[in-house]
Amino acid sequence: MQKFDVAVIGSGPGGFAAAARGVDMGKQVCLIEKSALGGAGVLNGALTSKTMWQLSFDYATAARIDRGYRASGLQLDFQKVIKSVRSAAKTKIYQIKSQIETLAKGKFDDKSLTLFHGTARFFDEHRLEVSRENKKDIIEADKIIIATGCKPRLYPGIEIDHKKIITSDDIMTIKNFPEKMIIIGSGIIGTEFATIFSNFKQTEVHLLDRQHRVIPFEDDDVSDFVSENLEENGVIIHHTANLRSIEKLDEGNLEVILDYDDGHSQVLEVDLALVAIGRVANTDNLGLENIGVSPNERGFLDVDEELKVVSSKKLDNVFAAGDITGQTQLYSVAESQGRFAITAAYGKATEPLNYFNMPTLMFFKPEVAAVGLNEKKLRELKIPYKMVSYSNELINRAIAMRNTNGFIKILASNDGEDRILGMRAAGPQASAFIVAVAHLMNQKNGIAHILNTIHPHPSLTEGIQDCLRVLKDKSVFKPYAFPQLIKTRTWSPEE
Repeated sequence: MQKFDVAVIGSGPGGFAAAARGVDMGKQVCLIEKSALGGAGVLNGALTSKTMWQLSFDYATAARIDRGYRASGLQLDFQKVIKSVRSAAKTKIYQIKSQIETLAKGKFDDKSLTLFHGTARFFDEHRLEVSRENKKDIIEADKIIIATGCKPRLYPGIEIDHKKIITSDDIMTIKNFPEKMIIIGSGIIGTEFATIFSNFKQTEVHLLDRQHRVIPFEDDDVSDFVSENLEENGVIIHHTANLRSIEKLDEGNLEVILDYDDGHSQVLEVDLALVAIGRVANTDNLGLENIGVSPNERGFLDVDEELKVVSSKKLDNVFAAGDITGQTQLYSVAESQGRFAITAAYGKATEPLNYFNMPTLMFFKPEVAAVGLNEKKLRELKIPYKMVSYSNELINRAIAMRNTNGFIKILASNDGEDRILGMRAAGPQASAFIVAVAHLMNQKNGIAHILNTIHPHPSLTEGIQDCLRVLKDKSVFKPYAFPQLIKTRTWSPEE
């Protein structure tokens, strides 16, 4: 048996952040990983999918012919694309390995980080069995953090063969661009991959949307914007369609039958089906029953505000971080939770995590960024608000970039305080300047105070400034002069 101060199960963004923070606190930490270092956040998730998106975006930009120049001789090699994606993942994996080796046990008197490869299972609240091949290690730790992440949700009745019918975990194993593919699921994962493959212009992409709109958790105007741009990019969206069956044909392709809400059906032949209907927590074979823990009805672990795992044994030393907690499945959320969990475990946390102002990025064409509440949530919570949506067509920097497809949408409280409650932005650099709004929201200042800051010209963030000026009726360009480009509305519970 080996003794540590902290044992972390899972080396994804939540687990590795917790381990690194534990070292900061002078602890002897062990990190347990059953597969690849970095977890899904590196190998089958954020890093690889966004690398692939960036490559597809660069290709689509190079192929444009509407800017006065034309690139000739463009060639695409899918295996070289995948090689580039793998290279990005390896870069991060070796950075993680390098830090682990730097912090190996014995190099520092008061702290260390030790890696165990294998599958962890609870004996009790302080002991773990780590199994790999024919070897087993017993680890004892004062504090244990569960950060096992999540995996693709399976579609009932559809067998994933990892060749023709795949999940997002199998993207890296594809040999060539599919001629025709169907993506089952129109949430962020499915819609991002629809964007990627349509950017490359080698594949006829079908997107199955069981509801009336893609990314249905967002406001209708945002969802419609994404949907329209997907269709303009060549994606065929099947709204209000349900998957009846997928059958393998003799020649190796797939026959897909879709049933629509209006009663008609459609039969498609594709050579690849990607199932992207969400992700579920990795709780299997953890031995949770040995510590009095059961996943909730959604399959995640219940935690308190300090991320302590809720247990029938009332444990005070087992915490959880990342996707397994059921919070928004984002790399940044997992990392923040990992850092917070180890701090809370040792009584150093000063206040609970604030999930309200954590930005989200959606890699479509163009990219979409979000922070705070949207209109649907504000109405659900019965919070009165004011809204302004300001088109990039009015922003000088976007005009100069010849890239005006996008908007900035800001929601503010309609209670006299004029605090920013949420923002959605689409277009170039949206992922960069969403953080500025998150910062403003954290400061809880009113719009009048925020407008004391002058934005440089020409910059895309001038759109934020113009949006806020519209809310105060002080804008240079007036909504009544550009009703299609500047949209405003207010809402209160009485309505």
